[in-house]
Amino acid sequence: MLSASAIDHFRRAFRGRLLVPSDDPAYDHARRVFNATIDRRPALIAQCGDSADVVACVTFARERELPLSVRGGGHSIAGKAVCDGGLMIDLSTMKGIRVEPAARTTRAEPGLTLGEFDRATHPFGLATTLGVVSNTGIAGLTLGGGIGWLNGKYGLACDNAIAFDVVAADATVLRATAAEHEDLYWGLRGGSGNLAIVTAIQYRLHPVETVLAGAVFHPLDRAAEALRFFVEFSAGAPDELTTMAALVTLPDGAPAAALSVCYCGSPADGERVVTPLRSFGSPLADRIERMPYVAAQSMLDGFFPANHHHYWKSNLTSRVPYEAIDAMVDYMARKPSPFTIAGLQALHGAAGRVPGGDTAFPHRGDRFDCMILSQWADAADGDRNIAWTKEFYAAIQPHVDAAVYVNNLGDEPDAVVRAAFGANYQRLAAVKARYDPTNVFRSTQNVRPNPDATTAAHT
Repeated sequence: MLSASAIDHFRRAFRGRLLVPSDDPAYDHARRVFNATIDRRPALIAQCGDSADVVACVTFARERELPLSVRGGGHSIAGKAVCDGGLMIDLSTMKGIRVEPAARTTRAEPGLTLGEFDRATHPFGLATTLGVVSNTGIAGLTLGGGIGWLNGKYGLACDNAIAFDVVAADATVLRATAAEHEDLYWGLRGGSGNLAIVTAIQYRLHPVETVLAGAVFHPLDRAAEALRFFVEFSAGAPDELTTMAALVTLPDGAPAAALSVCYCGSPADGERVVTPLRSFGSPLADRIERMPYVAAQSMLDGFFPANHHHYWKSNLTSRVPYEAIDAMVDYMARKPSPFTIAGLQALHGAAGRVPGGDTAFPHRGDRFDCMILSQWADAADGDRNIAWTKEFYAAIQPHVDAAVYVNNLGDEPDAVVRAAFGANYQRLAAVKARYDPTNVFRSTQNVRPNPDATTAAHT
């Protein structure tokens, strides 16, 4: 328990808003995150306004040996943003963004969501790769890699991060770039939240204003055939085209396969490239059209309703054989919740061509994120949905690669976290030992510091 005198002492160094369980109705709102299953109670929530507030938080937590967690967008399925009995550093009110159109860069603070970021850059006809659901936070997404609609042409979100302003575990303020604290810069691009608290990210922007995007929908009884075609179609996709397929429930209650695209090149070329997809089979509907990029970024939002419970599993796989597709269709035909989604999100092109050791995100080459995104409304249905998800996940494991995407992990054992970082794990552990040797930032998909891995950090 934190004493009143300790909290008063903290208030003198902290200019943001402090929320405590006993006297502030905003406390319960602030501790809620995207996954409604998460119900943790920090001893104190510190809503920061700037990096000086973050410094004060880290200093306070270290002095009192408090557990510490960091919230940006609060979109982590594992709920790592919220700790029990410790200090939750809430960055969600830090939403500053400055666009430099001539340089095609922007400096963005970690409280921004994808939608807020895109609305700031869109008037300049600029964008960068982020995720695909607009209420996701930019910081956690980028730190974990960041697969989005522009990855084929422009790489992952982490590939477009050219500088990070951070507060380190010793409460110092650092800037990490390719020329300053290069090892930290390497680790922040895909190493999740293990190394420091990010207070701003500078991104490279690209000329993207209007795209050809949307989905073609097929009935569930044709889903296996549609997914097989989708995998073959995606294999030949040019960099400008990024694809995603999902087995979903439509608003009218009908189960369907949605084959989605986003083409960021010339309109004429885009129409030609997506013609085979639109011509395949007898779709229920064709909703592919020209739209502003900001609209494409939010076109999946309706499939992720607020205040739902989540349990996710995924594999970043270079192969999707027919057996995996058959298992997906079989399990989704008997899913326990209409909100649950299974899908294949493409990582390809520019994102795939980055060497695996260039960033902490290791899983390069052409891949699909093979996802099981279980969602349900009633907490009482948790056991049934989780058991079904585990059985589904086990059924597809013989047919996909073991690599996993750190941004889709829940609470997982160490072996799964290691699989998220793959061949880069030991190098990341060495960088962790340099910048966070006592594992202050452990409310993460945690990489433990390993000073004996120093050699690996420079190979």
